[in-house]
Amino acid sequence: MNIREQIEEREALLLSPYAAKSRDAIRDVEEAPDPLRTAFQRDRDRIIHSKCFRRLKHKTQVYIAPGDHYRTRMTHTLEVGQIGRTVARALRLNEDLVEAIAMGHDVGHTPFGHVGEYALRDMVGHFNHNEQSLRMVEVLEKHGDHQGLNLTTAVRDGIVGHTGAHIPVTLEGQIIRIVDRIAYLCHDFDDAQRAGMLTAEELPFEVREHFGMTPSSMITAMVEDMVRESLDKPAISMSSDVEMTMNLFRQFMFKNVYLAPALIPDRKKASHVVKNLFTYFMEHPDDMEGCESGKEFYSTLDVVDYVAGLTDQYAIKLFKQYYIPNITL
Repeated sequence: MNIREQIEEREALLLSPYAAKSRDAIRDVEEAPDPLRTAFQRDRDRIIHSKCFRRLKHKTQVYIAPGDHYRTRMTHTLEVGQIGRTVARALRLNEDLVEAIAMGHDVGHTPFGHVGEYALRDMVGHFNHNEQSLRMVEVLEKHGDHQGLNLTTAVRDGIVGHTGAHIPVTLEGQIIRIVDRIAYLCHDFDDAQRAGMLTAEELPFEVREHFGMTPSSMITAMVEDMVRESLDKPAISMSSDVEMTMNLFRQFMFKNVYLAPALIPDRKKASHVVKNLFTYFMEHPDDMEGCESGKEFYSTLDVVDYVAGLTDQYAIKLFKQYYIPNITL
């Protein structure tokens, strides 16, 4: 029995009956098993080694062009993975599946975060970052000489279901769906304090009463509630009181941070950059770096894929290149 088989045996023995077992994982294209890693561990590694994952370090979480101590889309991803594994371990669910979904859930995010997402949606009518994350791992990234990473169905289901109408089939995917929100609310609150946009004393009374006033106490309160409500049950949930408080916290964050007047000018500029780059590449598709040179036909989707994959800095560089005149002194 090799190491992977030993891990699979331990999963069968120790994990909850509701947990996803890696030996049952399915891929669209069957592969020979790895002697060391389970299917979900391989998926996690493929995502982490992908270009789209590396680009997350230069993509906005909330603040455009932040300082060193503010979150980026990558640090958000790592925090989701850490919190998710804590929940999975407590519920005896599959930590490796949770981590793989967490690492891949935002790889389809645009430059400038949700601002870029909304800008592309304005241009093409339909664009959601969770669907783009799925497209990124299924179509745009490569594994060896093959197009797509050939991830398991459970990981792909969790990625596309981390937000939106689709509820993940696995409990591990359902964990990420809730933990993603816990992570961004708490770390965005932390960053907002650092930016001087608000103080803990401004939080609604119910939030301070139930969650405390620090990101750590907030995460702890929500995670402990998730575990209590979900232990040995066939679905992941929170108590009605905690869910109501989390929604109140979310409303507070939208009003005071996400839609705050102080951030609107930079967000308008970021939206302008994304929309104009989309327009430019629709008219000059051969200028898209890395795309097939001299290709006879480019679709709108080709341009969406290219613009969505840009980092903040590279999008700004291209905007300057194509729209700002050179100055000779």
